[in-house]
Amino acid sequence: MVVLRRTGIFLLTLAIASIVVFAFMAVLPGDPAQVALGVNATPELLAQTRHAFGIDRPLPVQYADWIGGLFTGNFGRSYVTGDAIGPQLVDRFEVTLWLVGAATVVAVIVAVPLGTLAAARHRRASGTVVSGLSQLGAAIPAFLAGIVLVEIFAVSLRILPSGGWTPPDADPVAFLKGLVLPALSLGLVQAAVLTRYVRSAVLDVLREDYLRTARAKGLRPAQALIRHGLRNAAVPVVTVLGLQLATLLIGAVVVERVFVIPGLGSMLLDAVGSRDLIVVQDVVMVLVAAVLVVNLLVDVLYTVVDPRLRRAR
Repeated sequence: MVVLRRTGIFLLTLAIASIVVFAFMAVLPGDPAQVALGVNATPELLAQTRHAFGIDRPLPVQYADWIGGLFTGNFGRSYVTGDAIGPQLVDRFEVTLWLVGAATVVAVIVAVPLGTLAAARHRRASGTVVSGLSQLGAAIPAFLAGIVLVEIFAVSLRILPSGGWTPPDADPVAFLKGLVLPALSLGLVQAAVLTRYVRSAVLDVLREDYLRTARAKGLRPAQALIRHGLRNAAVPVVTVLGLQLATLLIGAVVVERVFVIPGLGSMLLDAVGSRDLIVVQDVVMVLVAAVLVVNLLVDVLYTVVDPRLRRAR
């Protein structure tokens, strides 16, 4: 029942988002036909091109065609190159998923043990140091972290490439080497943010009576925390992790440009630079849909992590 309700909200939000994205692109100044043909195009040729693009029709008809095409996998054709957008979107989205997935793994692997350590030793120097470093890391932009990592590992040590992209099926080793620095750039900054939430969640759990009872029964603090505390601490952490996945998708736009990675972010920035509005519209819609899907999955995951939430809803 919870899943059905959340799925209904997801579909409604997705429909509203599509209207907002389409309306925003429709009110932007500029004529796609003029952009495609240049300033010397004749009025007759401009009219033919607008008809070919379908932008001379009423806006509701254009919206219906666009949204209908999305459901059937037809994302239209670029106003600038004339190429089909759908295959490019699929290829670029796969690249972005690799980057975001790797960054998420980095964030979780770093944040969970450090956040737990900071909470368990919050009155000791080690806990204070971890908390301070996490606050410092959260203030660093991902692109700046990327530049620093390139300077260290690509320029000075020369053990990793400074940019570029190799598909995993072409050369797995080159693929992994190329993925390390961009994934660390995104993941370490997100790990700093996530560490603070893990610390806060574990601190709350450490003050619970059931954990004191577990320790009174003879369990060491670490055993009591692992057996009885981490599951409850995971609920708020999952919430933040879901929100961070959305942030990672947006952050990937900049990091892909820094490392010359052909993902959705690079595709979006290239389309904005050439005023290819239909490509911008499609990429933005895909990013919005991806963020909403992540939020839906997080909501469903709540009920798996904590059955009390399923009953409460």
